[in-house]
Amino acid sequence: MKLERLTVGDMMTTALITLKGGDRLTRADVDMKLANVRHIPVIDDRGHCIGVLSNRDVLGAASSDGSPIPIGDVMTKQIFTVRPDTPAHEAAELLIEHKIGALPVIGEEEQLIGIVTETDFLVVAHRALIEADDE
Repeated sequence: MKLERLTVGDMMTTALITLKGGDRLTRADVDMKLANVRHIPVIDDRGHCIGVLSNRDVLGAASSDGSPIPIGDVMTKQIFTVRPDTPAHEAAELLIEHKIGALPVIGEEEQLIGIVTETDFLVVAHRALIEADDE
């Protein structure tokens, strides 16, 4: 893996769990725990990413009367997206600059095709450190 040519497509996750804005927060909480993830993209009926639900969004949401909470009410709606051919260093810059933990990856038709997270960058950094030690 050449770091100078690394793109988002080289490191993104494509086996995605997605939710819809009308899904309930309790479902998202269960999905996150079962899949051991901290971010779930929220899509519309055309597969376009309309938000990202983070574990922080889930923790910060509480219904005072115990009624179900739609994900669309608590998800982050102002999101940054990248494409598979985006250089990895540019995606990392977005994560750092905006203090976010995940970027949805969209295809040519604006449909969600993956996600790249801060953990993906840690994996790359770990590999690079190991390779540097081996030299």
